[in-house]
Amino acid sequence: RNAGRPAHRDGNVLRWLAAYTASMVGDAVYFVALSWAATRTGSPGQAGLVLAVGAVPRALLMLGGGVVADRFGPRRVVLASDTVRCLVILAVAGLLYVTTPGIWLLALVALVFGATDALFLPAVGALPPRLTGPGQLARVQGMRGVAARVGLVTAGPLGGVVVALGGPAAAFATAGGLFALSLALLAAVRLRPLPTDTATADPAKPPPDTGPLRAQLTDGLRYIRRHRVLGPLVLVVAVSELGFAGPANLGIALLAQERGWGATGLGWIIAGFGVGAGGASALIAVRGRIGRPGVVQGVAVIAGAVALAGIAYAPSVRLSVAAAVCVGLTVGLAGAVVGALQQTAADPAYLGRVTSVSTLVTMGLAPLCHPLVGAAVGAWGTRPVFLAGAALSALGGTLGLCSRALRTAELPR
Repeated sequence: RNAGRPAHRDGNVLRWLAAYTASMVGDAVYFVALSWAATRTGSPGQAGLVLAVGAVPRALLMLGGGVVADRFGPRRVVLASDTVRCLVILAVAGLLYVTTPGIWLLALVALVFGATDALFLPAVGALPPRLTGPGQLARVQGMRGVAARVGLVTAGPLGGVVVALGGPAAAFATAGGLFALSLALLAAVRLRPLPTDTATADPAKPPPDTGPLRAQLTDGLRYIRRHRVLGPLVLVVAVSELGFAGPANLGIALLAQERGWGATGLGWIIAGFGVGAGGASALIAVRGRIGRPGVVQGVAVIAGAVALAGIAYAPSVRLSVAAAVCVGLTVGLAGAVVGALQQTAADPAYLGRVTSVSTLVTMGLAPLCHPLVGAAVGAWGTRPVFLAGAALSALGGTLGLCSRALRTAELPR
């Protein structure tokens, strides 16, 4: 009944947004607590291992998480995974209050948390089309982007203050409390049913959310590959992220070190990213709809690639920060448009799997290029690496513009 209500006035959407924000801030506080506890408990090498092991199950199980979301429903999976995260983190907080757990217990916590994230992320990403009408999904993506930027700005300082005042136990307890808040808000969210896409339904075939999990996963990947919009869109995301992730994450730190800008310069450049991305998200949240989204995302990706190269070629911190703001604006715009296109183009029965593939590409596979980026910077310096990354990212945007189906795709009104 809320399908026609603007997303920013829909209490259901706002509850989901608040739950998403609380969960994201809890994630960041958890990471601060885990980092501090690991460095206090083990050697630097062991602490690094603890921080790395959580990414392994997240990457390995992400596609399976999409299958589970489609099979059992995203709301049920979100509530179950959030409950596990809350209970595990609160249990660790209790242990830290009474004893000092070994480094391997912290590694086990990181593994469990990574596995539950692999279930939580695809499921929470599949919820928006069940909260509001198709014409509001671009605005929802913009609102989500604004919440993400606010959360990133507040979560780090919050985690640091809590650790300073009460140690890792208090930080774990705070993260657990945020997960509990997220869980309560998600439990109050009401979903509307989504009809199966009759254009893709085949009465001779069984429903796509039944059968063995491996068969469902294969079916989902085949569905994406054959889809006239989703196939090119996932390819664009994969190629552009592979070019963007290394320079934007590791490359910025190496650039600041090479230029002698120090941690302050690095911080200003990262802040520029955040300001730009937040501005793009706010624009979409206010505007509500973007015409010709396939063209917009392609042009935005190419413009962001040019600005990314500009960071390395800028002669001063100020100009690098200005280039970073442009990167944030274009990448934030492209990301919101891509999210809205995925959620409106996908058959509801495949939405969890589509979300899991997109999340895996951006959060699981793209960071694997970081060792290559570090080695390349050591061999050739930052400028050639930024230029190569920007060229690969621009190639992704160009591939999108070469797809007629993606160029002519439209978001619902």
